[in-house]
Amino acid sequence: QVQLVESGGGLVQAGGSLRLSCAASGPTFSNYAMGWFRQAPGKEREFVAALRWSGRITSYLYAYYADSVEGRFTISRDNAKNTVFLQMNRLKPEDTDVYYCAADLGGSTSYDDSNEYRYWGQGTQVTVSS
Repeated sequence: QVQLVESGGGLVQAGGSLRLSCAASGPTFSNYAMGWFRQAPGKEREFVAALRWSGRITSYLYAYYADSVEGRFTISRDNAKNTVFLQMNRLKPEDTDVYYCAADLGGSTSYDDSNEYRYWGQGTQVTVSS
């Protein structure tokens, strides 16, 4: 069983930055695809970013981003600390949401589909004021 705990959310002015962290338990963290999603009340969970291993002979770590955050957000991971990060720069009011960390796609390649992830954190609120 994997447990994910997010932190780093808060209130920030438009144009500011926040860094979210997701601490994971479990011995196979380094093998998992990891994703960040966000959700507003009454709306579906939206893909933000993901890190996924890919490659036929040698596996490489690829990062994927939603168009709305490309160039502003950066996803990264520290396997030694079992932690994945989401650095969010140039924040906008429309980035206001609850942000969730997700882990383990299994064999799926649908990194942007929330239904494909096996484990979820409890979420952390990000509020961007105008």
